[in-house]
Amino acid sequence: MKKHILFLIILLFPFAAHAQVEATITHGVKEPMPIAVTSFHAASPQHHDFATQIPGVISANLESSGLFKPVNPRAFVQDVNSIQASGPRFGEWRAIGSQALVTGSVTTAADGRTRVEFRLWDVFSQKQLIGMAYMTTPQNWRRIAHIISDEIYKRLIGENGYFDTRIVYVSENGPPTKRVKRLAIMDQDGQNHKYLTDGRELVLTPRFSPSRQQITYMSYGRSGPRVYLYDINTGRHEVLGNFPSMTFAPRFSPDGSKVIMSMAQNGNTDIYEMSLRTRKPRRVTSNASIDTSPSYSPEGQRIVFESDRGGSQQLYTMAVTGGSAQRITFGKGRYANPVWSPRGDLIAFTRMYKGKFYIGVIRPDGSGERLITNAYHVEGPSWSPNGRVLTYFKERPVGPGGAQRQAKIYTIDITGYNERWLRTPQDGSDPAWSPVNP
Repeated sequence: MKKHILFLIILLFPFAAHAQVEATITHGVKEPMPIAVTSFHAASPQHHDFATQIPGVISANLESSGLFKPVNPRAFVQDVNSIQASGPRFGEWRAIGSQALVTGSVTTAADGRTRVEFRLWDVFSQKQLIGMAYMTTPQNWRRIAHIISDEIYKRLIGENGYFDTRIVYVSENGPPTKRVKRLAIMDQDGQNHKYLTDGRELVLTPRFSPSRQQITYMSYGRSGPRVYLYDINTGRHEVLGNFPSMTFAPRFSPDGSKVIMSMAQNGNTDIYEMSLRTRKPRRVTSNASIDTSPSYSPEGQRIVFESDRGGSQQLYTMAVTGGSAQRITFGKGRYANPVWSPRGDLIAFTRMYKGKFYIGVIRPDGSGERLITNAYHVEGPSWSPNGRVLTYFKERPVGPGGAQRQAKIYTIDITGYNERWLRTPQDGSDPAWSPVNP
């Protein structure tokens, strides 16, 4: 995959003004912030498409977060040319209910590259909050829109955005007994979709490296189960290990130097950590029960995993160096697929109880469990890099007698608000969110 290169320029208005517009996101947002995103000013007809497409993506990104409500452009009074010539007439933007305003322009720089500039305004204080410009090639227009969206999100919400990211997942099609599963990747909004494998081998559990443009995943082919590393930039596949026993769900350490996974040996399943430099596995758990699905804490010192050592399938935490494990779930049913938030404050999980599946979150000390969505079958939570949103997949029976299955990818805010279906060309499962693109 082609690596995008961008050059950033801070604009000439470094106001230190504090925004009067705020969004409270601790308990969800019932009334999102009204924000007006205008078309950008096009310096020439050749820039017209970018000047409308970029704001369109920005508006869609902000709206998809559930924290913003873009104002309908038909309500705009001031036009783009007027804004470019003399700046915003703030009274007119207040009159249509907008609290924040996004304006911009698209021009061609002296070296032939495209220059995209944007400005974010506080309508009430009548001051610019941030202004930046990006020098890039026309092919990168969509990524520019995501980067601008992240800057707006960060300035108005007070935390990092997640729009300039990607999601890797398993694309599925075919009958249940002959399911074709391919590795696929797309932008977080479902655009720029690309298949990474051809479907000749079954693939499972893709996971992004937090520090490199790499993916680890399981593959089942004629040679049996293998753990692969896939370099996104070069397209190179590399066998991480030919393990003589069954291996499950490898995940990267926070610094990207190790992977942790579970392996079944001599009838017992334990957790192992392996250095990507030495390729030597180190045993982490040693228990007669089944220990599986490990996930690192953000600092890499602890792990959360699922185990039946207490008589039922529950979640435990422990030091990655070994030692005693602390049980953190005690609810009825079974808990699985734990994933530690990049913030460190929550652990997401799947819970199965009374014939239903749930996605929930819990604090690392076992307090504050909340179930935020449920379905016939819902599984595989993965965190956005800012720890605000989860992606996962839902599966349901379809067709005559429910003999077929349909799997779709969704996102939801951790408050349980704003669940959204993420469209994919075919069915999708096992989504994994990337870090912010370098």
